Amino acid sequence: MVAGITSWNFYFQLFRGTVRSPQVVEFLTHLLRHIPGNVLIVWDRLAQHRSRLVRDFIAAQHGRLAVEWLPAYAPELNPAEYIWGYLKDHEIPNLCPKNLWDLSVHARRALRRMRRRPTLIRAFWVQAGLFD
Repeated sequence: MVAGITSWNFYFQLFRGTVRSPQVVEFLTHLLRHIPGNVLIVWDRLAQHRSRLVRDFIAAQHGRLAVEWLPAYAPELNPAEYIWGYLKDHEIPNLCPKNLWDLSVHARRALRRMRRRPTLIRAFWVQAGLFD
């Protein structure tokens, strides 16, 4: 799973297997299609975020994408982490999927429901300490 969050919405993609640099680039492409203007990416120091492929992709955007780095080992400062926590704790806590496809279907539905709740999105920012 990959997510990006704005003050009014969040965007996500689910991938089969481990998220690697090509999936990060795919997600950034997705964001650029949906968010007009310049985009500031606030990232943790995951190796995939620092890869050559991702750096080259960002450079090719000619300033449309800017990156700021979170301190090392500080997931509590990343509002996107609260999306996953809420999903697991409140939307699908007792789900017992038959297979990966079933999990994916339920997760996508839950994430889409969550996106329609602006107070919830704001709460992710508040939990990260970035809004009052």
